[in-house]
Order: sequence, then structure tokens, then C-alpha cells
Amino acid sequence: MTKKHLITCSVMLVVVIISSFDLCDATAVKRSNSTRSISKFVSTNTKDESDELNFAEEFLPVNDERVTRKMHYSLKMHSYSKVQSNILHNKAVKLFPIIEPILKYYGIPDDFKYIPLVETGLREGTSPRGAKGLWQFMPGTARTYGLKVSRKKDERMNVRKSTIAACKYIKELYGEFNSWTLAAAAYNNGSIKLEKAINRQNEDNYFRMRLNRETGSYVYKLIAMKEVIQNPKKYGYKEEYYSYSFKSLPLLAFN
Repeated sequence: MTKKHLITCSVMLVVVIISSFDLCDATAVKRSNSTRSISKFVSTNTKDESDELNFAEEFLPVNDERVTRKMHYSLKMHSYSKVQSNILHNKAVKLFPIIEPILKYYGIPDDFKYIPLVETGLREGTSPRGAKGLWQFMPGTARTYGLKVSRKKDERMNVRKSTIAACKYIKELYGEFNSWTLAAAAYNNGSIKLEKAINRQNEDNYFRMRLNRETGSYVYKLIAMKEVIQNPKKYGYKEEYYSYSFKSLPLLAFN
């Protein structure tokens, strides 16, 4: 081989090596960007954060854009920038010490204590459909679960008695659907309508079902309410919501 040929081969070898390094670098950058993009999405679904985004230990599906979008929207609508009031936290401080031990006694997950906050929100009184009280019972349903409803006396307005009635109703719904999220959805929409939707869609995961607007956002609202009550500063609320302790009431008080 001549000297000229040797030099030419050496140059070509160097070019090949440099090109290989460039290709590797480009691939590495591409993979790095891809990994970073995936990590950014997955970071919203890490185990720690997923532990927060659940209802009664039933977790939101990860990597589901529709679920993520609906959850983010609900969190936004429950933030201080939208609510502009601490009334929800004040209600929680007042009501939770009464509601929590009753839920515990009846074996209902603690997360159901957020239903009264979602049902009544910033308002009080009777709904256009006739539902009334913290648990927004219709008269017929209230009577079915032991509450007295008349012109003279309406036990839907009694926190303790209406909570007991709600627990009995929720427990019955769980027995029917074997899911706390579906029990919550049925509490909002009725068991008959929910059962029809399950059969029609052949789907019994609440988060993957297509439901009417109110019921389809109901559990998301409960989770969002749970978030803003437990982590107020994270969602722009000015004052810290301090946890409290309560003494267990006598079991006879719930009978």
C-alpha cells in the first residue's frame, strides 16, 4: 500500500469514528429528551402523589389522559383562586369531629366525609329537586333510612342522624357494587341508573366509565375536596387547616 493510500484510509477511518460518536450523541440526546418527557408525565403519577389522588384507597388509573385532565380541572376549580373563601375548611373543622366517628363505627371509609362538603359547597338549604341537609337527602330516601321528614320536623337537618342514615345507605350501595367509588357515584345518581350504565358499557371501573356530567365528575370533586382540605397551602388557601383530635363517642350514640 502506498503512502498516499495509507493517508486516505486513515482519514476515512477518523471520519467514520467521528460520525459514530456524533450518531451516538444524537441518539443519546434523543433518548434523553424522550426520557425527560416521559418522566415529566410520570412524575404526576409517582407512588407518593398517587397515594393522595385516590378515593377510599381506589386509585386513579395512571397514564390516562382523560382521567388526568378531569382531575386537574377539578383541582383547579376547588383552588382558592376559584373558591375565594375558606368556608370549606371552616365547615370541615365544624363537621368532621361529628361525622368521622360515625363513619368509622359503620365501617365506611373516612373519605366519605367529603360528601357533605361537595353536596352543599358554599351554600346551604334545599336543592331545586327537594334534596335537603348536609347529605342532600330526598324526602323519600331519607324516610327509607330512618329519618323523619315532615313540616314540623325534618331530621335531614340533624348532622348526627342524617350521617347515620347516609352510612346505612352507602353501606347498602357498596354491598351492591363492591366498589367505594361506584357507591359514591350511585349516591349521586342512584343505583338503578348506575347499574344500567355498567351493563350498557360492560365496564365497572368508575374512572373508565362514560357517565352524565354531574356523576362523571362527582368522585373527582370528592378527591379534589380531599386535596384542598388536607393540603390547603398547595392550592392557594391563606390559612393552614390544622388537624384535630376527637374523643370517640359512646357507641350507643349511633344507634
